[in-house]
Amino acid sequence: MNRRIVLSGAVALCLSSAGLPFTATASEPLSVLLPPWVTLPKEMTDKYTAESGGKLDIQTLGWDEIRTKIVTSMMAKTAPASVTEMDWSWVGQFGSAGWYDDLSGALSTELKADLPTTSIFTYNGKLIGIPYNNDFRVLIYNKAHLAKAGIVQAPKTPDELLADAMAVKEKAGVAYPIGLPLSATEGSATVWYLLTKAFGGDLFDANHKPLFTNPESAGYRAMSFEIQALKDGLIDPASTSLKDVEIQELFKSGKVTFDIAGWAGNLAVYTDPAKSQVAADAAAALVPSINGKSRTIGLPGALAVPVSAGHKDTARAFIDWMLDPDTMVDNYVKLGNLPTRISVLEKLNRDGKLTQGDVLVAQAAMVEPLFPEGTPGWYPEFSAAVANNLNAAAKGQVSVEEALTAIAAAAEEAQQ
Repeated sequence: MNRRIVLSGAVALCLSSAGLPFTATASEPLSVLLPPWVTLPKEMTDKYTAESGGKLDIQTLGWDEIRTKIVTSMMAKTAPASVTEMDWSWVGQFGSAGWYDDLSGALSTELKADLPTTSIFTYNGKLIGIPYNNDFRVLIYNKAHLAKAGIVQAPKTPDELLADAMAVKEKAGVAYPIGLPLSATEGSATVWYLLTKAFGGDLFDANHKPLFTNPESAGYRAMSFEIQALKDGLIDPASTSLKDVEIQELFKSGKVTFDIAGWAGNLAVYTDPAKSQVAADAAAALVPSINGKSRTIGLPGALAVPVSAGHKDTARAFIDWMLDPDTMVDNYVKLGNLPTRISVLEKLNRDGKLTQGDVLVAQAAMVEPLFPEGTPGWYPEFSAAVANNLNAAAKGQVSVEEALTAIAAAAEEAQQ
């Protein structure tokens, strides 16, 4: 079927759950700014060209670098690209700055119901990003390593995780079984957020007062867990300079046993023999917890159009294409980006194409937003404080208590 459908300039996104029309109208390649995990392979970009008639100029930068480029460009009143990544954590900051187009009227009622995470990208009633990457966290582990250590099931509590990691280190010959980043980056901060849930707590109360400075609190215990595991030789000391994507490479090479804050969609990559050395051994389990009730966080990614961007019809047509069911399946199978459309996720599981599908569906039902009332505008300052102080604690420059006290102070100051 010929899907090269011409849209008039008055039509932004004419979407439905049955199909997504998309046509590139710009004569020059569309500039798109995306993170490494969405580096579309040539096969997909060729498909886009065949179906839309347009070409893509994809710029790939790390998560932190993308945010910096957006802030620098928009403050200079220029667009970093015609389409950019919009992380869940940027919504408050970028929404309040008025840097992105309102796409509220771009989705049909039917499609909105199929994309439940749109609420995360809504600021003051304006939809500033359309979610394409359904990122939530699960425990991913190497079942062959566990078998060598005589372990028959995945750990269900943080204590079991530490005990299993020590057994794997001693009996399976894995030098550093636990994989998690401890560099001064957002990826390190999100692991601490997840572990705070695992220890049964939250970061803030309803009034955004920090809840993690008491030694008995979940956040305090979560950071202590990380630092103690590092001191016990269960985490590679080099992790203080590693990002989350580098931890993923270590897992794929068989050098770590547990990807503690594993991206749910990454199972498609971990179990692909062409991309992973542990394809036959990668498995998933619910995030461990201290009380038997697993919890996890949703950290979805969206696509957004800067107010100063050019070629907006083509930009929105590209978003159409990214939301197309076939593209979402390709994005998952080839890159591990889990679909945001419920219908696509359910079909993948029914067809047996959703790796560890039963675990993912079960964990997906437990997803919680980090900020129930929406990501606040001061989140970037808080996140930076977490990343920097966690990194300092991991390097032994400050204690856990000092790190958490500094994070709390930074959060309170940012709210002023």
